Amino acid sequence: MAISKVMEYEHAVTPEEIDGLGHVNNQVYLDWLMAAATRHSAAVGWAIERLIAMGEGWVVRRHEIDYLLPVLPGETVRMRTWVETAERASSERHYEIFRKSDGKLVCQGRTMWVWINYKTGRPSRIPQQLIKDFTDWTPPAA
Repeated sequence: MAISKVMEYEHAVTPEEIDGLGHVNNQVYLDWLMAAATRHSAAVGWAIERLIAMGEGWVVRRHEIDYLLPVLPGETVRMRTWVETAERASSERHYEIFRKSDGKLVCQGRTMWVWINYKTGRPSRIPQQLIKDFTDWTPPAA
């Protein structure tokens, strides 16, 4: 069972996100995953400013991305993300991206995050309050 409920929102593809082959560039998908994680964390009350003030927060250990179908200019995508696990100093977050035009899954991924002390660079235990906040969070009504 996932730690958090799904956060979901739409994103209209911009001309800058299209590559020379006429579809969304692979690097853009990674940017979208990172933006979704940041947006979800902020919605739960754990924005980057709070982490910096604490001197602790997330860094990426690993990304896995499956590119399934192209996204073309003028498309809108539906982004979905949730926290799957949180154990000691690491957490796994999942993502799904769908084309709004036909509802097809175009990309899925996951990121292994590690909670670190920013000063020492060493892993630290994820705060229990953070886990509680993600577990208790309810997405706004659509």
